[in-house]
Amino acid sequence: MATTLAPVDSREVVRCDYCHLVQFRTNNNLCRKCKVSLDEEPEPVIVQAPPVPMPMRHGHSQIQVASAIRTLRQRNGMSQRQLAARMNVPRTYVSKIENEKATPTLSSMERLATALGVTVPDLLSGANSREDEIKSLMSDPFIAEMMMDVHRLNLLQMSQVLTQVRDMTLHPRRMA
Repeated sequence: MATTLAPVDSREVVRCDYCHLVQFRTNNNLCRKCKVSLDEEPEPVIVQAPPVPMPMRHGHSQIQVASAIRTLRQRNGMSQRQLAARMNVPRTYVSKIENEKATPTLSSMERLATALGVTVPDLLSGANSREDEIKSLMSDPFIAEMMMDVHRLNLLQMSQVLTQVRDMTLHPRRMA
């Protein structure tokens, strides 16, 4: 006896009603743990429906949310594995979200936001906040002056400048 849960990709996920092991349906339809047949019930009961895509504000698409998650993760200097550990989920789940193969549930969005140090609205408006951030940076006289000379830098110099800027933003120094 088995209870069908939400499918993952093209594989059916079931829970054995005898030992409660959650597993992919096997070819021989036997539970991996207790070897009880998973086909005794004529009609499997769906316990959890697949997540419904969240409505996006202002026409945002799943692509922009995935991109915002990836951008925020990289901006925080985290790997997918580190983000997954903070969320208490498998790394593959973070990968699927970033590659638009999975839509995060509301609880996952809350955990993502917490792990990335932002709010859920900030996470959903990640693309817009990026444009605002660029405008804010370009209004800074030092950055504007630097941008006039950026084209003169070779790749090594550009990398060194970007490393220094990233270090300054991640570890700001206190002013005396």
